[in-house]
Amino acid sequence: MNLAIQPVSEEYALAYPSMAALTACYLQVRRHTLALAEPLSDEDCGAQSMTDASPVKWHLAHTTWFFETFILERYEPDFAPFHSAFRVLFNSYYNGIGEKHPRAQRGLLTRPSMAQVRAYRANVDQRMQLLLARSGTGEAAAQAELATLVTLGVQHEQQHQELLLTDVKHLLAQSALLPAYLELALARAGAAPAAHWLRFDGGLTEIGFQGQGFCFDNELPRHRQYVAPFELSSQLVTNGEYLAFIAAGGYRQAALWLAEGWDWVRQQQLSAPLYWRREGPQTYEFTLYGEQLLDPARPVSHLSLYEADAYARWAGARLPTEAEWELAAALQPVPSAQAGLPHTGGLHPAGASAGAGAGASGDQPQLLQMFGHCWQWTSSSYAAYPGFQTAEGALGEYNGKFMLNQYVLRGSSCATPAGHARLSYRNFFPAGARWQFTGVRLARQQACHAR
Repeated sequence: MNLAIQPVSEEYALAYPSMAALTACYLQVRRHTLALAEPLSDEDCGAQSMTDASPVKWHLAHTTWFFETFILERYEPDFAPFHSAFRVLFNSYYNGIGEKHPRAQRGLLTRPSMAQVRAYRANVDQRMQLLLARSGTGEAAAQAELATLVTLGVQHEQQHQELLLTDVKHLLAQSALLPAYLELALARAGAAPAAHWLRFDGGLTEIGFQGQGFCFDNELPRHRQYVAPFELSSQLVTNGEYLAFIAAGGYRQAALWLAEGWDWVRQQQLSAPLYWRREGPQTYEFTLYGEQLLDPARPVSHLSLYEADAYARWAGARLPTEAEWELAAALQPVPSAQAGLPHTGGLHPAGASAGAGAGASGDQPQLLQMFGHCWQWTSSSYAAYPGFQTAEGALGEYNGKFMLNQYVLRGSSCATPAGHARLSYRNFFPAGARWQFTGVRLARQQACHAR
């Protein structure tokens, strides 16, 4: 079964596609979410491995709740909810909607069953198709308003497709059986090419979304920033390089760590990235394909900001700012967001030798692995861009209220829907989060020496 995250169609990249095209894309994304759950048992789908993760069953229901609550309730004649209790059970964080089931207790929801959740999805999908078909003959302004909400709902569901995969990975890793989500022996990556420092002059630049198509509110408004001259490493830090950091006592040297990070490491008694296991001379890594021998040429992933920052200090470098990352990515020969950015097509980060991402041109090194491998931590706090305005109503809670105590990640991962891998996309997580596919790209000022 091929469960690589599917890109949306080219028509869907338009700001307001036809209702027929929007309906087709809606159904495509909804079917793919169900396909992601197919390798799992009902028991798998109901379990919750930690507070930050959600059961697959909850993801399937919540994304359906989104369409029922924000679209059907508003536009459907004689609206009636599929089940009145679902309004509370599957509300995630929208205070404007009302009460919420506690996040840490989502795994206790043995009812509704998976069969009932699938019936809920089928019911809402049928009603959405009828609504979109009926709206296709309405006024242009009304169609545009509805299309905007449906587009957000589809993008929201794709975000949950990525979360579903990373939550499943964390869940399966808790079992002594170390079960695979999909049975596949990962091929060893070719030897990683030598990393290079690429120079960027910086200056006054613009960052943020531009052009046609969809973006989230936190990517706007596009604005100017000054960036001092800097350098970026041509590729992501590898497992082999991170092994050297561990062997050099990286987890035991307080001077390498932010104070909060050092406390975090000591409290949890950590000595390696999430999903690594040492057995004799060998190191193993748990993947969505089960436990595999650690491949030194693949990118290190599942690092917290604390670990990424400590490694950068040890390497004589630092993490990039999000403005540096976007400036550099925009100068590379990558396709536009509408055309679809490079993607690995698998569920584990590939080595730089695989050529995914911006590739080398002749003898001139380029930035590799910018998209489709690991989200890349930046040193930028997640905050509003100058001039940012929160939307009215409950949907205004989508991103804005989380702009505190989190850091920005850029690029995309092997689990990210291809249409979300764009220059301006701002992912964000707390400094201690590491269950996502998060990795490291090094930066430094031009005056620094090569590592």
